[in-house]
Amino acid sequence: MSKLILILCFLAGAQNVRAQLLYPPKATAPSRSSSEPVRKVDIYVTPYYEAAKSADGQPTVAVHPQFDTLLRSSKQEDILSVRNAVRASPATITPMTLMVLAIRLYDVGLRDESVFWFYIAKDRYLALAQVLDVNSPELAEVDAAMHAFFSLAGPVFNSYAFCDIGKQQEALFAAVDWVEKNPYQAIFMQQLPAKPGNREANLKAALALLRSNAQKEKDYLADPKTVQEINSKRAQNNLPAQFCWK
Repeated sequence: MSKLILILCFLAGAQNVRAQLLYPPKATAPSRSSSEPVRKVDIYVTPYYEAAKSADGQPTVAVHPQFDTLLRSSKQEDILSVRNAVRASPATITPMTLMVLAIRLYDVGLRDESVFWFYIAKDRYLALAQVLDVNSPELAEVDAAMHAFFSLAGPVFNSYAFCDIGKQQEALFAAVDWVEKNPYQAIFMQQLPAKPGNREANLKAALALLRSNAQKEKDYLADPKTVQEINSKRAQNNLPAQFCWK
């Protein structure tokens, strides 16, 4: 299968995209009274990902024929091999693939890496959404899937990321840099409907917006009182016990 056809298959619109929690999960909605560490991202967003239903089970993965088997593995080296392959040839990697990579990195204990790739997945998609018409029939289902990933998996990644705001900020800006240096090929495919205007110019504006938003967050977190308030709320919700374990 050619790279062009592969991208079109993933972006043409998956049928019956559904997103919900597998079962009352500690990962996305942990109890405030719980002190149990959240070690797994327990979500599903079909047809792309379904977390394993048991501790010794394998997740269901359908994001990339070359990577799906490795992404089902519970071995760190297999997940890292996918990360290395993505680094080596990033132009055609879909946001769904990047999102599942982030989830699996978290699941095998590589949580700093997982935050970085979650931000990359988010930013690559947000940049795409400023250039392509994600409300078109060709892309609407993928838009629904990505928003499901954001809403279900995002709280896990951010709950861990804010254990160390310095690291979180580094990952946030590094992700924007990565997305800018590695433009997504699908954005420029004439087969996919785009918003009005020049695609190159719209992408440049999208990247500028991502960087501006990252800077606004940095400025917001520069106030010690803000950080104190955030940490206080996190403590009230028992997030340090659930996510800041070593």
